[in-house]
Amino acid sequence: MAKSITLGGKGSSLTSATVFQFANRLAEVRIDSSLIDKLSSSSSSSPSAAKKKQNHELSRYLISFPDFITLEESRASMVVLLNKLILSGVVIRPRLVDFIAEILNLGIGEGRGGLEVWEIEVTDEERRVIESCLGTMDGICGILDHEATGLVGVIDAVAALSCEAVKADVTGFGSLDLGDGFSVKSEAAVGGDLRVLLNGSKLVGKVEVGAVLDVPSVHGSLREAVKAVHSRARVEFNSGVRGGKEGNRKAWSIVLMPLAMALRDLGESSLGRAKLNLGSIAGGGASTSLQCLLEEKIVNAYEEIANANEKLVDGFRSVSDVEHAKFLHTVNGLLSLVRRVISLEMVTALLSFEGSELLGRKQESSASSEIVDGESSSAEKKGEKKKKNAVLGKGTAVISQLIKDRLQSSLADAVDESSVVRKAIETLNSLLDPKGADFDDFSATVKEIVESNESRRLPKLPKGTRDFAKEQMAMREKQFSIITNVFKRHGALALDTPAFELKETLTGKYGEDSKLIYDLADQGGELCSLRYDLTVPFARYVATNRLTSFKRYQIAKVYRRDNPSKGRFREFYQCDFDIAGQFERMGPDFEIIKILTELLNELEIGDYEVKLNHRKLLDGMLEICGVPPEKFRTICSSIDKLDKQSFDQVKKEMVQEKGLTVEIADRIGTFVKERGSPLELLSKFKQGHREFWENEGSSVALNELEILFKALMSSKCIDKVVFDLSLARGLDYYTGVIFEAVFKGTTQVGSIAAGGRYDNLIGMFGTKQVPAVGVSLGIERVFAIKEQEQEEKNEVIRDNETQVLVSILGDDLPLAAELVSELWDARIKAEYMLHKNMTKHLTRASKSGIPLVVIVREQEIKEGIVELKESGPIPEDAVNTTVRRSRLFVPRSRFVEEIQARLLQKRDSTVEKGLGPLATVAS
Repeated sequence: MAKSITLGGKGSSLTSATVFQFANRLAEVRIDSSLIDKLSSSSSSSPSAAKKKQNHELSRYLISFPDFITLEESRASMVVLLNKLILSGVVIRPRLVDFIAEILNLGIGEGRGGLEVWEIEVTDEERRVIESCLGTMDGICGILDHEATGLVGVIDAVAALSCEAVKADVTGFGSLDLGDGFSVKSEAAVGGDLRVLLNGSKLVGKVEVGAVLDVPSVHGSLREAVKAVHSRARVEFNSGVRGGKEGNRKAWSIVLMPLAMALRDLGESSLGRAKLNLGSIAGGGASTSLQCLLEEKIVNAYEEIANANEKLVDGFRSVSDVEHAKFLHTVNGLLSLVRRVISLEMVTALLSFEGSELLGRKQESSASSEIVDGESSSAEKKGEKKKKNAVLGKGTAVISQLIKDRLQSSLADAVDESSVVRKAIETLNSLLDPKGADFDDFSATVKEIVESNESRRLPKLPKGTRDFAKEQMAMREKQFSIITNVFKRHGALALDTPAFELKETLTGKYGEDSKLIYDLADQGGELCSLRYDLTVPFARYVATNRLTSFKRYQIAKVYRRDNPSKGRFREFYQCDFDIAGQFERMGPDFEIIKILTELLNELEIGDYEVKLNHRKLLDGMLEICGVPPEKFRTICSSIDKLDKQSFDQVKKEMVQEKGLTVEIADRIGTFVKERGSPLELLSKFKQGHREFWENEGSSVALNELEILFKALMSSKCIDKVVFDLSLARGLDYYTGVIFEAVFKGTTQVGSIAAGGRYDNLIGMFGTKQVPAVGVSLGIERVFAIKEQEQEEKNEVIRDNETQVLVSILGDDLPLAAELVSELWDARIKAEYMLHKNMTKHLTRASKSGIPLVVIVREQEIKEGIVELKESGPIPEDAVNTTVRRSRLFVPRSRFVEEIQARLLQKRDSTVEKGLGPLATVAS
């Protein structure tokens, strides 16, 4: 007996799954009794009006469907119509609601093709609802949503079987989400599911197959399309009649066309794998007739998909109800076709490694007519050997066994290979059909494997974070060393602060960027947040410890809930240098900018510029332009976007979102476009913009900038500085000079360093104001630039600093310990290796870039010597050595001294060539 599902009750909603069940007589409609009472009350609340409506305004209306609409599709449309009448908000007679429910439950008027024509009496309001709903045929969309959702849940398992059938290389499935913000979520999810299904498989990882490589993109696109259709269905099914039919048709077409294209691509991709599977079937000893039969079915399927595609293109721009219905019907037909194609792929994949078992006696019975002279026995042995060597993945093995169990009964009465294939495709098509009895079990099994496989899904990085491999860490350590040396050169002391602060410490310091702060869950009554930068914690430290001056540096991680992109992460290092305290006017500001240019020059990132402005000059400009003081900070945030957006976009934000007049915004535009050589632009302001000198704040700023620019010119670094009035820096705590370093090369990473003066920040945490200025270098962006440079030059970074490899040709660990310890005690970076094969030692040294190898054999031990091997030629002035056949031998008692001399010689040679300890080597 079919279950009952209630419509019209409080909190009830119509889903695509419910539409599908009603459409296929898997459930009966039950109208909530409270709804009937409500409808009766509404239609009789005004007796005279209701009587007039029923007696004088009823008209006959013909409900019909186009001839091509199936019974399932017409029933689905009637279900949605019923729910639309319930939700319409107009006076609907209970009799009409009961009548439609009766049609659905009793199957009244059902013919072979679809529902018959009814002539009913309706009011004008009822007619409008019926025409609007049946004109868009929303019910078919519900069927598409439900069946496509079911298909999404199983196609990965079928593709995984094909991966094993053709021995495909699937390593690429593991690199679809690197956490850098550039991966497609749906494709990464498909790749993850495939990895789980194929975990432990011995059949994959050998052959690069295009039809396999495109599985994540094709299946991922289908997931996205189904998700869009599902969202649209949920809205359309549970809202009253909105707008006209034309608007609804367009809304559905917008989400259904991508679904149709995704289904088409899925069908073609699946057929491509099925065709490849044929090769594996042939290799497994299958008969020629079987191969021809399967190939014919694949060719026919290609033609059917091509025909369906032509109909889709014609129906997409449908303008009438019938054309729109035909478009929906075509998409529904395409879905059924693709399901049959998936069944065909499943059969070919299964036959590739289970062919002999599936075909059984049918193959034997036809063998005499096709194979003679013992060839049948040979083919059978070949197939058995293939099966014996086949080790399926832990997930695909379960799927394969489930499919075989379902096929056993259906293939029992098959008399030949042709009937085996036909019945297998029919059975598996039913297995993939939500109407089939076994679909739920199959879908649930796949879901269980994917979600709770014993090996579980390999963990992945959170978005916006990354791991750093050994080569990358070598580069980072070198960069950190350069940065630290520059900071110490200027007399800074190191400081470290907690990774999280009290939330109140960080609140109100970052303007509109405060939304990017990571808040932590309440732990023991304190509300905390991860630090957003290193400046505010530094200010808190100075205030807490009542310091009046402090020159410090800090290299540590900070955290921001930003959108990841190239060079932009959610967890990243900042390298900060700050000077707090009372000093000569603009002295600390000059030194901070000088430090910044030293850093970027010594890191050798390439061409860059330091954009510089003054917050007081910016505020004076806003005041001159007529911006109210309370809007200074929010307008600064808008101006700060000029490096990423055009002025017209920023102007639109200032006017429409922040309430400035067009005239004020245009005047701001004339000033923020000013940029150029510092002293030249400053001179221009002196001569042509008297209003800036008359404004108190901007006058102070211009005088300070003049002092700063002259100091930078004297220090020979002003050529890297650009005076730019569009630079605003959105952080609230800046009070004076602000600056930002921008890389001018091809790698797009945004600003690589920034900073400015913040005279009032420290005072927020204490009773005394301590002026301060600082710079923050974003090492991740510098690292992105260096990585790109390394890739373009095809360079490999040496990932270690080992100077000597002690190679013991044997297994004498005490001897290795003795020799390597002498090197360690002499502060020489060394490793040891025990192995009888000389080639293994030399390969290890070569791959690791180790310059010197100490070789110790049994003969050398007896003679009290060791052999030294290095990449360069043997020096003519070598001391304490004996040369035998171009081999360099050193007395055991003096080998450390000899190695020290050679390392010193190598170091001097490296310095002369200008190479660092981690010099790159062309690969």
